[in-house]
Amino acid sequence: MAELAGKEIINIFNGARLGVIGESDMAIDTESGHVRSIIIPRRNNIVNFWVDRQHMVIPWESVKKIGHEVIIVDIDQANLNFHRYSV
Repeated sequence: MAELAGKEIINIFNGARLGVIGESDMAIDTESGHVRSIIIPRRNNIVNFWVDRQHMVIPWESVKKIGHEVIIVDIDQANLNFHRYSV
């Protein structure tokens, strides 16, 4: 996974910059070793002294191309589920 570090994630669906690998996490199938998804932090908001964070989960099947500087994905962000977790 180190070869992916620093690459920007670009959505070809709308041209949006979604994040950078390194600021993101990856979900990996422990049995096969295959990447299942890229998890991108969306924003941080302080709510009642707790940090409320949202992240977007991009299925690996949405990855269309990995280049030298970018990873191209094709997703309709309007149909994605955003997950919240607190730290």
